[in-house]
Amino acid sequence: MRGLLYIDLAHAEICLPEIRSAYEFVKYYHAMLRIAAAAQGAANEKLSRRGQRLQVLVNNSDGQGNSWGAHTNFMVRRATFDDIAFRKIHYLLFLASYQASSIVFSGQGKVGSEDGQPPVAYQLTQRGDFTSCVCGWQTTTNRPIVNLRDEPLCGGRDGPWARLHVIFYDASLCHVATYLKFGVMQIVLGMIASGRVNLKLILDDPVRALHGWGHDITLTRRCKTIMGQKLTAVELQLRFLEEARRFVASGRCDVPEAPRIMTLWEEVLLKLRAGDWNSLAPQLDWVLKFSVIRRAMQRNGQLSWNSPQVKCLDLLYGSLDAGEGLYWAFERAGDTQQIVPEPEIEQATTEPPSDSRAFARAMLLRRFGRCVESMDWDRMRFKLDGDAGGGGFFNSTYRTLEMSDPLGMTRQQVQRHLSECKSLAEMLDALGAASDAADSPAIKSTYPVPGGFYGSATDSRYRA
Repeated sequence: MRGLLYIDLAHAEICLPEIRSAYEFVKYYHAMLRIAAAAQGAANEKLSRRGQRLQVLVNNSDGQGNSWGAHTNFMVRRATFDDIAFRKIHYLLFLASYQASSIVFSGQGKVGSEDGQPPVAYQLTQRGDFTSCVCGWQTTTNRPIVNLRDEPLCGGRDGPWARLHVIFYDASLCHVATYLKFGVMQIVLGMIASGRVNLKLILDDPVRALHGWGHDITLTRRCKTIMGQKLTAVELQLRFLEEARRFVASGRCDVPEAPRIMTLWEEVLLKLRAGDWNSLAPQLDWVLKFSVIRRAMQRNGQLSWNSPQVKCLDLLYGSLDAGEGLYWAFERAGDTQQIVPEPEIEQATTEPPSDSRAFARAMLLRRFGRCVESMDWDRMRFKLDGDAGGGGFFNSTYRTLEMSDPLGMTRQQVQRHLSECKSLAEMLDALGAASDAADSPAIKSTYPVPGGFYGSATDSRYRA
């Protein structure tokens, strides 16, 4: 996650800076949505002169058979990743079973079905129909519940850390749903890392359960575990909650705000079990969206779940346009439960987190952005003659700053260097950047480098 907005395969993507807690996730996610909304507004100012208008939607499906994931990345120990991906199949199935049942709070909700799934009026999740296997490395076809792409972005594969690339989730907007989506996953991964994997919670067929639960807004459908028990998604989540409660009580859980996450998780699950939809609407997207559409259908008796107007409401729920987006209307009215106060979100649109490498990256871009030759998550490459304002390609000096530790190069670690160093060379010396050899392959590569940090050097929000 790196604080960036770009176009990929004809749809917009936003990347967050590296953060440590669920609270920070909500804050920077909503801050990046604000940046995207500002970009939409600027584009529409120009497009209006041609009688055109751009609509940007926060969702996972266009209703035409195309889907994209709200990808979330978690740093885990290399040993934990290898256990999930290569060694301990029950760890993988434990994680898949948790994720399949988590749609009861993480789903955005969606009108209709896609990708050859049985017809349904309304379902919990936008992503579920496009998930067709338990695990795999692929992301755009035959999508898995658990993605196993081994691209650490925090040093090489022989390092201590790995990245778990989660492509499963919906793009939520409600603060509570977003907070739980990130925070509970942190706790579950902590349980797996500690070997606290209860086989009784593993589903017999996670993919089938995902599709069945996703299409059942009554939350009464039961799916079988490998032990033969038949549970609803909420019942299985409550069992995960009990396991997590014992894990947190053991003192081995180091997830920030774990007690608050646990309390809110339990509160939401108990409301789901009781069918307390009025209390859940301010917390969960799929419930809020359902209530909006039902109200519209009650006011206009001619509308049905197949009506184009209803599908339009489905899409407008996640519109970034402040005047049209249904979610934002409820937020302005105070009808959604906020986790992060408004001023903190606004501040996060320009200020990076102070406790990860995102801080050093943002400050270096802000001060020496004109010298950045290429970037990726875990390195920045500088052309030093850009600092001096002269020179050319053949007599340029290149230096690469390795940033393999996502939790390193924090404000506390680099602020003194930022204050004392007068030039880029001094700054790179202080941070331990290496000089690139004259025949370095990186020098011969084109810009932007494949897999590189596209557009990063011109990210005005972090360079202002």
